[in-house]
Amino acid sequence: MSWLEALILGIVQGLTEFLPVSSSGHLTILSNLFGLEGESNLTMIVALHVATVLSTLCILWKEIVWIFKDLFSKQSWKSYSGLNDGTKYAINILISMIPVGIVGFLFKDTVEEIFGSGLLIVGIMLLVTASLLAFSYFAKPRQRENISGWHAFVIGVGQALAVMPGLSRSGTTIATGLLLGNKKEKIAQFSFLMVIPPVLGEALLDTLDVAKNGFSAAMDGISAGALIVGFIAAFITGCLACKWMINVVKKGKLIWFAVYCLIVGVLAIIYSQLC
Repeated sequence: MSWLEALILGIVQGLTEFLPVSSSGHLTILSNLFGLEGESNLTMIVALHVATVLSTLCILWKEIVWIFKDLFSKQSWKSYSGLNDGTKYAINILISMIPVGIVGFLFKDTVEEIFGSGLLIVGIMLLVTASLLAFSYFAKPRQRENISGWHAFVIGVGQALAVMPGLSRSGTTIATGLLLGNKKEKIAQFSFLMVIPPVLGEALLDTLDVAKNGFSAAMDGISAGALIVGFIAAFITGCLACKWMINVVKKGKLIWFAVYCLIVGVLAIIYSQLC
């Protein structure tokens, strides 16, 4: 893997992790175009995911500090009805992790075996992402001030379904939250925060898979310099995309991402049938 390929992968991962267009789908498309596969490609993907998690922590650090401050305050656990806002928020994040935890640990390999991660399934799932974004754009439910535990669970189900390559994690969770009637700025922030534990968990599992074959095999075909370039590119573009995407959701302009996913999805399906 060259430095240029690592740079492109990093930029694309940083942007698409937060934009509702599926980072996994775009990385699959690029990997096919570049002819990348094997342990070195998995090593790069793990590094890019960790970089985008760090960018989330960087942009939303105030919210994260607020959650932990409330969570460990003396008043936080006196009674359920008396829980402060930060503690309730943390509980909702934990609730949202239940579906993705079940799917990730028990059924991820099964899903990948049944559907694979080729361009055809990526294209189809991009069309599903486009449909979800379009539906959430035209639907006008009453906006709720706070995300409830039940809504957190349903949004978590949406995140669990996004294990399918091409089905955008952020697009699915944001669209689900909007369709449930949650406020735009609230659901955008929750969507980016709730993804941190699952992505870190997935990166840990992938790292263990890579480690099974040894460090030398993991770095075969990729230099330390290329890995660093990809990591930095993903972190910087991730910071920009995270901040920008929150503003985009507030303004309700998700329909343009639906159009983009529709176009890329159709092109991916056509390419998969021609090659």
